[in-house]
Formats: sequence, structure tokens, C-alpha cells
Amino acid sequence: MTKLTTHCLDTFSGKPAKGVKVDVYFVSGNRTKLNSIILNNNGRSDKPLVDGTDFKEGQYELVFFVGDYFKKMTDLPKTPFLNEVVIRFGISNPKEHYHVPLLVSPWSYSTYRGN
Repeated sequence: MTKLTTHCLDTFSGKPAKGVKVDVYFVSGNRTKLNSIILNNNGRSDKPLVDGTDFKEGQYELVFFVGDYFKKMTDLPKTPFLNEVVIRFGISNPKEHYHVPLLVSPWSYSTYRGN
């Protein structure tokens, strides 16, 4: 099935980042919100972020609200270094499964195209 999925790993505590809010946007001229989810206990969404006919070629954006997540577990400054992590990426073949994970700490992050 063609779909977009994600997961988030907390490299600060070495655990899945459960409870992180993620917003999904399609960016084509204007920015259209497609979905908003809360990651489950495994740091994953229970359903695909986008799938079926809604999953099309173009630019997408995932916004991970990591500031709220890390404030619950550590003492962050009033203005945290990372608050919202935005990943903008392109879907060139909507017939494939795209998985975009986030590895994050209060001070750094990385991503890649997984499967």
C-alpha cells in the first residue's frame, strides 16, 4: 500500500518518543494541513499519516512538537534549542511507501528515508 509513515526515537533517554504531536502538511504553492496525530507508546502513529488517493507527488512537511515532549522530562530553558522540528521532503513516486523517521534529543536531530 502506498502511504506515508513516521516514527520518533528519543536519543536523550534511549526510548521511543511517545506522546509527541506531529502535524502533516502538503506544500504546493500554499501549505495545506492534512493530518495531526499523537505518537503511540512505540513512538509511531497508529495509522498512516497520508495514504491512498490523498498520497500524491509533491512536497510534504512534518512538524514534530518536541519542545513540549522534552519539557516533561528535563529542565529546558524558557526558549528551548529545539521546539518544533520541521522536516520538508519530496515524494517523487506516490506508488511507493515513504517512511520518514526522526531521531531527536533536546539539542540535535537527524532523519532519513526509511522503509
